[in-house]
Amino acid sequence: MFADLPLLSLLIWLPILGGFWVLAVGRQDNSGTTAKPVALAISIVTFVLSLPLFFGFDSTTPAMQFSERLAWIPSFNIYYHLGVDGISMPLIILTTFTTVLVVLAGWEVIQYKSAQYMASFLIMEGVMIGVFASLDAILFYVMFEAMLVPMFIIIGIWGGVNRIYATIKFFLYTFLGSVFMLVALLYLYSQSDSFYILDYHQLKISFQAQVLIFFAFFMAFAVKVPMWPVHTWLPDAHVEAPTGGSVILAAIMLKLGAYGFLRFTLPIVPDASKDLDWFMIFLSLVAVVYIGFVALVQKDMKKLIAYSSISHMGFVTLGFFMVFRILANTQIPPEAATAGAAMGIQGAMVQMISHGFISGAMFLCVGVLYDRLHSRMIHDYGGVANTMPLFAMFSVFFAMSNAGLPGTSGFVGEFLVILSAFKANFWIAFLAATTLILGAAYTLWMVKRVIFGKVHNYNLDHLEQFSNRRRRRAESEQLAPTGVATLHDLNARETTILAILAVTVLFFGIYPAPLLDVMQVSVQHLLEHISQSKLM
Repeated sequence: MFADLPLLSLLIWLPILGGFWVLAVGRQDNSGTTAKPVALAISIVTFVLSLPLFFGFDSTTPAMQFSERLAWIPSFNIYYHLGVDGISMPLIILTTFTTVLVVLAGWEVIQYKSAQYMASFLIMEGVMIGVFASLDAILFYVMFEAMLVPMFIIIGIWGGVNRIYATIKFFLYTFLGSVFMLVALLYLYSQSDSFYILDYHQLKISFQAQVLIFFAFFMAFAVKVPMWPVHTWLPDAHVEAPTGGSVILAAIMLKLGAYGFLRFTLPIVPDASKDLDWFMIFLSLVAVVYIGFVALVQKDMKKLIAYSSISHMGFVTLGFFMVFRILANTQIPPEAATAGAAMGIQGAMVQMISHGFISGAMFLCVGVLYDRLHSRMIHDYGGVANTMPLFAMFSVFFAMSNAGLPGTSGFVGEFLVILSAFKANFWIAFLAATTLILGAAYTLWMVKRVIFGKVHNYNLDHLEQFSNRRRRRAESEQLAPTGVATLHDLNARETTILAILAVTVLFFGIYPAPLLDVMQVSVQHLLEHISQSKLM
């Protein structure tokens, strides 16, 4: 039914053209009265149009589906070529789902140039979908770079005090890394006379060239994930970005790098990936363990969640690259090794989707507090449960999900990766499992200081520095409550957003089969490419 419709083109160009329409409406509408409903309607229609990708998807074949191919620059074999498989399709639906929530989240908060704000997210949505759907390498590269522009604008205009520094750092890190990817793509074109990505999966390449291509892709995708030690742009970007920007950064943009490893690095240069798997495993474990300790000492809630994201994304790259150790393990039957490798990749994929829901929800929770007190510092809060019980319930739930509580989607991906890691090496599994302890430590430590305890009151709490006489005098004046004591609970819009995310996290935590089923055949097909040598 949906196979004849250009669904992927609609998903790409509807939000992009809709974003420009919102910009046009916003020129005559400074308050955003018209622009906001238009932006919300476009994001909802885009999400609804993305659902046929799931319901019409044939999970029995690894072939690209919903394909579209039009001539773009045929003299260089460059085509507007789109398609999805079980790896890219869930990420597209995650993008359309998250964009609706981001538009709703900025409904009342963004008063300055609200039309431009909404338009930036719509345009970025279309471009990110283009990245996941591209089957032409040049189209992929154009979309991969184009998404930097709206995010640059979002942080640069609606960000915090140090937004210019954070924006330039974000742009330079991500743009310079992508230059190396372009060089690798041009080399692959010179060897195949094609920019069709799947042609590269069949290409025979010398080992030396594979190593160079591996590091070229690494520079582009590791920065996006981000992996240690090229992660330093992310905490700054998160801290300075508005809430919607942080949500999109964590939920979608970080996944672009991980997706690049699956679509390019592993199937195109499997021999180099196998030889350098120790390098990727080491960096992934550093992210899981070391960055987890870094998160423990953060005083800013956004920075803590940002470092938590880096740690959780380390799980994703670990699941991808330890497959070589599993396949090479002679102590287990080949069938069990293949099943374990597939489990590792599927677990990493589930972790990507789950992290999109949970980290997005946690940044939205921080945004709720920031909108009321204009502070992200943990020491400015305490006893929030007394004044915002509904908010406290959602916050604790998402915090526990972030720590990997069984029954939530945060547990499923981590459990599958750790379980498959045992088939690779006990110590890899042991170090990976420390995330369950560290995640609980930094998440619950933040919850304890922010949500529970006595109600924080600026006027009374700051009396500790006064003499006893001055303190009694100030207390006798019955200073007006400030800080947490003045907070009001969630409104209907905020409750709706967080409730939708909570239901989603619970659903995939209890019943992850829909995710696992759609990606199973595509993952098996990817493993076939990974396990075959591509040496010339």
